[in-house]
Amino acid sequence: MREFAADAAANVHPQTVIEHFGTWNAAKRAAGLRPRRYISRDELLAQLRELGEELGRTPTVRDLEERRATMASKSLIWHTFGSLAAALKEAGFDVPIGEERLERAIADGAVLARELGRLPKMADWKDARTRDATLLSEWQVYRMVDVQPGAWSAFQYLVRERLREEGVSISPDGSLAL
Repeated sequence: MREFAADAAANVHPQTVIEHFGTWNAAKRAAGLRPRRYISRDELLAQLRELGEELGRTPTVRDLEERRATMASKSLIWHTFGSLAAALKEAGFDVPIGEERLERAIADGAVLARELGRLPKMADWKDARTRDATLLSEWQVYRMVDVQPGAWSAFQYLVRERLREEGVSISPDGSLAL
């Protein structure tokens, strides 16, 4: 479909073809072409595992986009599993979902606070993520804490509470008394 859309000689938009034939594959069949074969759920999982082995880490959306010529599309993965996170989890990757995700972010925030000697700011988190791709982005953390305005402050509060549970004293300015 991408090739068709990019072809200057094509006088019709791909969506028009889909509307006329019902699906892109139906249009390909009508043209005497063979549609892309069906890929099973197990084959999708195998592709994700192979990509993870190649990368040495959990694949991301960006990784899928960079390999769209050799892998199943991200939309097929979403359609089949409901989300990339669900597909990765089923493929055996350690992918936190829901409350587990926030819990992991708080634990990571406590580790970062210990490294910094103070509660992490958004910029600190961004810097830490450049060193550790397994961390959520600072914006993922921000959106996960559903308090507006002040989501990052609410996240810092959760990290502060975690550190207190671990016996760490925190001064009013956010610095840790280790």
